[in-house]
Amino acid sequence: MSFGDEESPCTGQTLWGDSTAQQSAGVAWDWVEVQSGVVAMADPLGLVTNLKLLDEHGEALTQIEVAVQLHQLVHALPWQSEVRRALHPVAS
Repeated sequence: MSFGDEESPCTGQTLWGDSTAQQSAGVAWDWVEVQSGVVAMADPLGLVTNLKLLDEHGEALTQIEVAVQLHQLVHALPWQSEVRRALHPVAS
């Protein structure tokens, strides 16, 4: 994570995944704090994953179809609140 200042915004990378002893899967993307407490994906087309997504017939999805599915996944995750929590922890 890069902590920002008035000249350049705070940036970082988020990785969501899961693993077992036999395998692991994840999706990662870069983010930027566009204003205090507001974070967004830095490059919506810059998702990185080790997943291979298949259609109902077991065929691999195209890159565009994968992008659509991954964006739906990212949209459903609470990643922005987790990034905000890490950037602006509540003082105890």
